[in-house]
Amino acid sequence: QVQLVESGGGLVQTGGSLGLSCAASEHTFPRYDIAWFRQTPGEEREFVAGITWSGGRTHYSDRVKGRFAISRDNAKRTVYLQMNSLKPDDTAVYYCAGTLGLADDYPESYNSWGQGTQVTVSS
Repeated sequence: QVQLVESGGGLVQTGGSLGLSCAASEHTFPRYDIAWFRQTPGEEREFVAGITWSGGRTHYSDRVKGRFAISRDNAKRTVYLQMNSLKPDDTAVYYCAGTLGLADDYPESYNSWGQGTQVTVSS
């Protein structure tokens, strides 16, 4: 497993932008595919975006495609999520997650999770 720490959450108005970071200290981080999930109270954790270990492939949920962008810098052991054109429906706790397997859409595929960071979009 790898320890992941999210940062960058906060309050933003509808239509605004916010950037999240997911950092790790372990030297094994570059081997991990990483994904962002989000969760609201009473709901299941929802896949947002994923990126392969090399950064060569990314994929997004239909709800965020065209608005969010995932990227990574393995030298800094950090994955980023740039969120643009934010909507109130994007309000959630955002988690990053890691797997040595393929970054798919299912939370059970990941064995490393951060503590989450709150994103609130006001209308």
